[in-house]
Amino acid sequence: MREAAFVKQNKDKWQRFESALQNNVVLPPAELSTLYLEVTDHLSYAQTFYPGSNTHKYLNGLSSKAHQKIYRNKKESRNRFLTFFTEEFPLEFYQYQKQLLLAFLVFVLFVAAGSFSAASDGAFVRSILGDAYVNMTLENIASDDPMAVYKKMGEMEMFLGITINNVRVALMAFVFGIFAGLGTLFIIMQNAIMLGSFQYFFYEKGLLWESVRTIWIHGTIEISVIIVAACAGLVVGKGILFPGTYSRLTSFVKGIKAGLKIVISTVPFFVVAGFLEGFVTRHTEMPDWLAIFIIASSLLLILFYYVFYPIILYRKTPNAPTNPIS
Repeated sequence: MREAAFVKQNKDKWQRFESALQNNVVLPPAELSTLYLEVTDHLSYAQTFYPGSNTHKYLNGLSSKAHQKIYRNKKESRNRFLTFFTEEFPLEFYQYQKQLLLAFLVFVLFVAAGSFSAASDGAFVRSILGDAYVNMTLENIASDDPMAVYKKMGEMEMFLGITINNVRVALMAFVFGIFAGLGTLFIIMQNAIMLGSFQYFFYEKGLLWESVRTIWIHGTIEISVIIVAACAGLVVGKGILFPGTYSRLTSFVKGIKAGLKIVISTVPFFVVAGFLEGFVTRHTEMPDWLAIFIIASSLLLILFYYVFYPIILYRKTPNAPTNPIS
């Protein structure tokens, strides 16, 4: 990129940052740190491609002025853990709504593919779920308790096992993003095809509603945050494929940091999903209205935290940081 084009593309951001420093405008530490990181990244770029230029000298001076303001005055709040989930993460996650939508659409596509394959090939369900699981479920159906699988383990044992497994899947979806996002798409495909064939299996047996009212008590949160974790992997993949004005390594590191925050945000939800599966789902005798209430509440919670709240927070925050990966 020519120096003039580089300056034109970023000068408004530099001037806003310089104005904040010179006029002692009070900015949230997280926002000031984000701006500083962008300026230092631009400094590295200028040092590589325009060494000794006025742009290089200007950015070097600007980053030097910022260093003292950030690292002398920044104080960590005692409520740092709480503010991460209520302010820092939701505000940043606003930037990744496109990746979230993409993960959701790919998931829905492969759920449909799994259902269609199960309908077209009678052996497909067994190839996906395994003979042992299918045979056990058929026995449970014959015993007039099709959801008995959720009652076979102890509550605490199931809670811990399911939570750990779900976190493992989320970490895989995130880490596999290093393969330019293709690894993440593979994890989405696996889980979505399994879900689609699973639901069609119960539909074929005339037990679709029984399976939905039971499985989605915990599955609403569980499946939703797996999609969110896949969003984290796509953020990593985007950082590799589309570095923008950053070096590819710098963009990759930024993608890893952003993706890791997204994965961390899912852990409390996986704990809730594990609790529901271990302690609540097993009560298949509960009335339909209660199951529907739990499912609807779970869906609203996910939509609020990952979709609506980031938008609300972004609109209420002046000079909200721009997407660090774009």
